[in-house]
Amino acid sequence: MIQKIVFFLGLIAAASGFLSPPIALALGLVFGLGFSSFGFVHPYRAGAGKLSRYLLQASVVGLGFGMNLHEVIRVGRSGFLYTLLSISFTMLAGMALAKVFEVEQKPAFLISTGTAICGGSAIAAVGPITHASDEEMAVALGTVFVLNSVALLTFPFVGTALHLTQNQFGLWAALAIHDTSSVVGAAAKYGARALAVGTTVKLARALWIVPIALATAVARGAKAKIQWPWFIAFFCLAALCNTYLPAGAATYGPLVKLAKIGLTVTLYLIGSGISVTTLKEVGHRPLLQGVTLWLLVTFVSLWLIRAGWIAL
Repeated sequence: MIQKIVFFLGLIAAASGFLSPPIALALGLVFGLGFSSFGFVHPYRAGAGKLSRYLLQASVVGLGFGMNLHEVIRVGRSGFLYTLLSISFTMLAGMALAKVFEVEQKPAFLISTGTAICGGSAIAAVGPITHASDEEMAVALGTVFVLNSVALLTFPFVGTALHLTQNQFGLWAALAIHDTSSVVGAAAKYGARALAVGTTVKLARALWIVPIALATAVARGAKAKIQWPWFIAFFCLAALCNTYLPAGAATYGPLVKLAKIGLTVTLYLIGSGISVTTLKEVGHRPLLQGVTLWLLVTFVSLWLIRAGWIAL
């Protein structure tokens, strides 16, 4: 009963609008790791996981009402080449590191795909196609979620310390952070312009779920159902409304605010689902692969952005 009360108190705090996304994530982690360290099981883990997935997608769509479609297209077009090169580099580096750390092929491929595209969403899309087991899925998802938490909490501080511009930070977050929720959370903390750039480039990156999933299916001769990222189309539709239907301006502002609260709640739910068991399931070899790959992508993309090789 105490665990349930604490969970709902944290949920109410995250939904209040007074907590920033990183604080909500930290609160969730305290709940998940704190209670699991004493042997308690999350009373709503399955429901929280499903809710966070749908709430994230709804929140991203809501953020679209604060975006200008012309800006979305411009940034998406400019970031296409960076995204293509980033995904190719990350996939190749990830599989090479897997051989170095002797990680099994399926979890190694899932971790590489999650790092290259959009974290848990990409893993959920290609996992069934590769016929990955629940344990292999848990290893990949656990690795990505742990690193997402670290990125969300550290990126804004690093960006501020290095005096990154709003454009630079948004682009860096979109290229180096796994999940869309964490990109949006970190960028929102850094600034409005960083949020616009980060969200747009990240969603352009997320579109690569489709060709990667199709290529994986063809390579394996699989007929598994591919999870299409329909929420991206609705994000563009929301941006279209904000751009060409100014009559609804009075509605768009509250929807964007609601979306930001939804994102904060999403991060709390994600944090609450990370337990000591999750960390143990990850194991040291896949975690080494995931951490090394993530650090490589993080530092290479940051260096290229600061050197002016990547810019919007």
